[in-house]
Amino acid sequence: MNQRDFITIFKDVQQKMFFLSRRLLRSEDEAADAVQEVMVKLWEKREQLETVKNKEAYAMQMVKNYSLDRLKSKQASHLKIVHSNYDDDSLNAQEELERHSRVQMVRKMINQLPEQYKTVIQLRDIQRYDYEAIENIMEMKPTAVRVSLSRARKMLRELIEEQYKTEIA
Repeated sequence: MNQRDFITIFKDVQQKMFFLSRRLLRSEDEAADAVQEVMVKLWEKREQLETVKNKEAYAMQMVKNYSLDRLKSKQASHLKIVHSNYDDDSLNAQEELERHSRVQMVRKMINQLPEQYKTVIQLRDIQRYDYEAIENIMEMKPTAVRVSLSRARKMLRELIEEQYKTEIA
């Protein structure tokens, strides 16, 4: 695989890798470093990648594993939580504040889920991966992915319902 082919294949995947790594590491700097390290590893393995059927899922699995290894390492103690902000000029300030508050609440609730559920929700509902890609990334059987996603959504729904009951009361 030459440089042009490599760039063509992995150019769009880099951003998805970053989002997944940021979700796991909760730090934009750490996530950027993780993606860079994985891209170097992919480049070093570029000849072996010819036989890989789904290169995107392979790259996502690598960044997931690398990020989880970073979390387990002693260096992970210095990771910080960094929330991304978004701009939407069509919203007025009050609507933007309310939307931001709801997004932060849902993110907080997603972070309360077990690690596997968080990752499956991130891949399917936020990054819009299909089930087959999630199976490859998470190294799970098809049924396990669907069950995990269903349970994660149910837990998230219950957390949100509980939050709104608390706010109303």
